[in-house]
Amino acid sequence: MKAVILAAGRGRRLDVVTRHCPKCLIAVGGKPLLYRYVDALVDLGVTRIGLVVGYKQEDIREAVAAYPSAADVTFLVNEDFARGSIVSLWAARGAMDDDVVIMDADVLFHPAILERLLASSHPNALLMDETVTQQTEECMVAVRQGRVTGLSKRVPDEYDLVGEGVGFLRVERAAVPQLVRSAETRVKQGLLDMEYEDALADFFREVPVGVETIGGWPWIEIDFPEDLERAEREILPRLGGPLAPGGRGPG
Repeated sequence: MKAVILAAGRGRRLDVVTRHCPKCLIAVGGKPLLYRYVDALVDLGVTRIGLVVGYKQEDIREAVAAYPSAADVTFLVNEDFARGSIVSLWAARGAMDDDVVIMDADVLFHPAILERLLASSHPNALLMDETVTQQTEECMVAVRQGRVTGLSKRVPDEYDLVGEGVGFLRVERAAVPQLVRSAETRVKQGLLDMEYEDALADFFREVPVGVETIGGWPWIEIDFPEDLERAEREILPRLGGPLAPGGRGPG
């Protein structure tokens, strides 16, 4: 198993912070998000990490060099980091030579959430918080008959279950070619401002992708200043202990 972390973006909606540092180095509780990712992955036995960088990449390289861990980090460069995240996924295609977990770099999460994805009985799976309803720009997972049919801000008309995507996707090695081909189709069409989630429509049609629900467990995607405030105030205090059997985190 390998991890691919998409950390190339500018994070303009959080400009008050990201003008000074890349999003993945935002510190919550005094610890950068990226370090939290590395620790969670290594603790779960995932030591090979492909890190897609672009904006302020030298800062990220320096931070990785300064952090002692058992991780083997390879830097994958997205020179067009101002475009959509599909470009970052495309830049990582050569690193997906094993089972892979693809991760957005801006999530504060309890490690048990990642553990649930890696231990899933589905060889291809998404994490979904089924307690979240779409309010504004949440990227939603739609499931029908136990299979993911969409991952997008545009929710389809028909589904059995819907919830917010956490931003982590597990793909088995045998399905990587379909994943890459789905992205390649959009890249060749010149749709470089597309988010990678929307580019995976073909992938979800071709490959059965299951879902792991984590409703009630502590996590947050950090896109806006108010998200960062909530991460410190509400989510961070719930990361210090095990999760209860019913799924609710401590606190």
